[in-house]
Amino acid sequence: MSKRESSKHKIDRRMGQNIWGRPKSPVNRREYGPGQHGQRRKGKMSDFGVQLRAKQKLKGYYGELREKQFLAIFEEANRRKGDTGENLVGLLESRLDAIVYRAKFVPTVFAARQFVNHGHVTVNGVRVNVGSYRCKAGDVIEVRERSKQLASVLEATQLAERDVPEYIDADHHKMTATFVRVPSLADIPYAVIMEPNLVVEFYSR
Repeated sequence: MSKRESSKHKIDRRMGQNIWGRPKSPVNRREYGPGQHGQRRKGKMSDFGVQLRAKQKLKGYYGELREKQFLAIFEEANRRKGDTGENLVGLLESRLDAIVYRAKFVPTVFAARQFVNHGHVTVNGVRVNVGSYRCKAGDVIEVRERSKQLASVLEATQLAERDVPEYIDADHHKMTATFVRVPSLADIPYAVIMEPNLVVEFYSR
C-alpha cells in the first residue's frame, strides 16, 4: 500500500467514517477505530471532542492539511464579511488541488496535490505547481498537453462514484475546468456531513 493511500485509509478509520465516499474505504468493512482498543464501546464525547473531531474531519478531507496552514485559512475566513463557516469551506474549495479533484482529473485529493506539485496543470495558461494556490471565479484550469494521456487521468475521468459539482464546468475532452463560482456549504458534495460551524466554535474557545 502506498504512503498516500495508507494515510487516506488511516483518516477514515480515525474518523469512523468514509469521508470521501470511496468504495475501498476500510470503514466499509470495519466501522470501529484502529488499534487494539478500537472496538471498545465509546462514551459520550465532550463538546470539545465533538468540535475537535469536526476540525480533524474537515482538515483531513482536504488532504490532511497542516494545522498552521488550516488555521491561516480559518483566520482569513474569520476576517471576511459573512458567515465564517461558509467562508471557510469556500476558501478550501477555491484551492487549486481541490478544484483538480472536483473536476475529476485525478481520483483522490491526495493525488490532486501531487498532480499539481509535479507541474501537470496550468491556470489561465500559466503553469502553477502549488496545491494551495487560490483560484478566483472565472479561472480556467487545464491539464498540460503532455499529461492528458496519463493513465491515472484517463481513469479518474471515468469514475462513477462522484460527479463534477455545478460550480465547476469541466470538459474532459479538452481536459479543462472553469471555476464558475465560490460554492456555499450546501453546494459542496461531501460524502459525509461536514460541520464548519463546530470548527468555528473550536477556534473561538
